Amino acid sequence: MKIFKTLLIIALAAGFLGAADANKIVVDGSTTVGPIAKAFAEYYMKLNPGVNITVSESGSGNGAKSLVNQSCQVATMSRLLKLNEYEAAVHSEVLPVVHVVALDGIAMIVHPGNPAKALTMGQIKDIYTGKITNWKQLGGPNVPIVIISRDTNSGTYETFETRVMKGEKIAKNCEYVGSNGAVRQRVQSTTAAIGYVGIGFIDNTVKALLVENVMPTPETVKDGSYPIARPLYMVTNDYPKMGSHLYRFVTLYLSKKGQAIIEEIGFIPVTSY
Repeated sequence: MKIFKTLLIIALAAGFLGAADANKIVVDGSTTVGPIAKAFAEYYMKLNPGVNITVSESGSGNGAKSLVNQSCQVATMSRLLKLNEYEAAVHSEVLPVVHVVALDGIAMIVHPGNPAKALTMGQIKDIYTGKITNWKQLGGPNVPIVIISRDTNSGTYETFETRVMKGEKIAKNCEYVGSNGAVRQRVQSTTAAIGYVGIGFIDNTVKALLVENVMPTPETVKDGSYPIARPLYMVTNDYPKMGSHLYRFVTLYLSKKGQAIIEEIGFIPVTSY
């Protein structure tokens, strides 16, 4: 009888722990997707006061590691998982399931006082490889170009490296920073700087440039005319249980409210209503 009571107490305790865990969601990863995750979390917790959602922005690579280590339920990523990340996941018995939550364009930004208006993809690559080193080579003032990049753990960096650099190395004098916000801050305080950020980080403190004569806007990303665009992801371990808080959180992007939140932040919804 005592053994039965002990087992019953353990079972009930496990049930309560499971319920508590179901009400806690940990999100980690991309600084680009971070604003979407934070806005979703704020909205969801208001609707569900008993749910606790924490959002960290440590970069896409660290988001993947957290998912593999099972220290988060949702990895936010601005790129797909790499082969070695999938292999690590399989080794840890984690099944990554990718949810495309929004679309994004990577904007090239300069200081508002910079007269530059447009660049080609080739010119951007030449700036970042060090072949073009002065704004006068592009019809601007005689000042050296200060090149700013995201850190190499960033999904934004990975997209830039793939779409723009195409395997060529970035110049040694490039400055690397840890977030989209840090790129924007560096550019807005440095008249000769150039950097790249997700489209949701464009504001009146910096100037976005035309790329191949196309401005980075939600419309040009949506219609495919802007050349540096990508999906944004939330990744879970297996598909969340239908009806669970995790399921409702990661599928919020499919709702009218979720779409509105994404648009308010400056990104592009993947569906229209």
